[in-house]
Amino acid sequence: MSLKQIANLSGASVATVSRVLNNPDYQCRSQELAGRIRQIARELHYVPNQNARQLKMGAHLPNGQYVIDILLARFHSLEEDPFFEEMYRYVETECHKQNCMLGKLLHIPDISMPTHTMQKSQPHPVPGKRGVHQQADGLLILGKCPPSAVEALLRTYRGVAAIDRNPMDYRMDEIICNGAQAAAMAVEYLLELGHKSIAYVGDCTMEARYSGYYDCLLNHKLPLIYDYIVSTSQTRDEGYRAFAKLAGLGKPPTAVFCANDVTALGLLEAMKDWNGRRRREVYRPAVISIDDIEEASSVSPMLTTIHIPKGDMAHLAVLSLIDRLQGGHHACVRMELPCQLMVRESSGMYLP
Repeated sequence: MSLKQIANLSGASVATVSRVLNNPDYQCRSQELAGRIRQIARELHYVPNQNARQLKMGAHLPNGQYVIDILLARFHSLEEDPFFEEMYRYVETECHKQNCMLGKLLHIPDISMPTHTMQKSQPHPVPGKRGVHQQADGLLILGKCPPSAVEALLRTYRGVAAIDRNPMDYRMDEIICNGAQAAAMAVEYLLELGHKSIAYVGDCTMEARYSGYYDCLLNHKLPLIYDYIVSTSQTRDEGYRAFAKLAGLGKPPTAVFCANDVTALGLLEAMKDWNGRRRREVYRPAVISIDDIEEASSVSPMLTTIHIPKGDMAHLAVLSLIDRLQGGHHACVRMELPCQLMVRESSGMYLP
């Protein structure tokens, strides 16, 4: 599959297809077009021309070049979580740079079947060679994976690596940006602004970001007010509904920390709707979150958030996985990358 063929199927120029597939930060004139290009490339198992030519000559990639599957562990589709959709783009681009072939995009239901069925029932077609297939060598896990699935995955693939905001303590390489530290950074900033009543909106079950929020309040000898805790599965719709719950309290919080950007975007949308229907009793708490997805800097108000270095995480995860497949290391490696506060408009909406 060539760039020209993808261009013909998507209706884009070859140059646009190349930019979209080789630069995850490229701002295409149409996000719909960029999404269509990526979807066509995934469905047709696009690989760089060098790999495509070599695959046509035989059933296997050359030594040092591998097929890598991706497991989306937390959501059912990339569209549900923009953070991992963007992370997937970085991984995709890094695989192309390293001359690896991107394999299947898996979800948790796909790995609930017996291991041998999962691996052999849906082999990867090799471009240009009918009837020949290439099995995946490695797996990259995006997000928190259930412990029950991990052992099967380790038996299925020769190498497994994970990318997440929290350490998972499994027998695999991990590239993380510590969620508890990111949460503490967010809450500390709200405290510096003078806020004393800070709500949390997000997952509360074994979630490092909730622990970081909770511990930060305790360190500052602030009480944990349970009415300010809104447990969600961290979606835009639930963020929208969380705002009404907080706004309806007798003494609502002056600031809200959301566990991820997509939840915060839903909350900001609800804030606009809520205040747009009222001439009095306007409620605009400061809002901060974690991830720094692309939409965070394009909404109004722009979202104050903690930047997670997705590009660096994807780069290191792919290199670590390749090194393991090549026998370069055998012990489990954990690399923790720092996060960064991105101050924008949403954290300055309320002054106590």
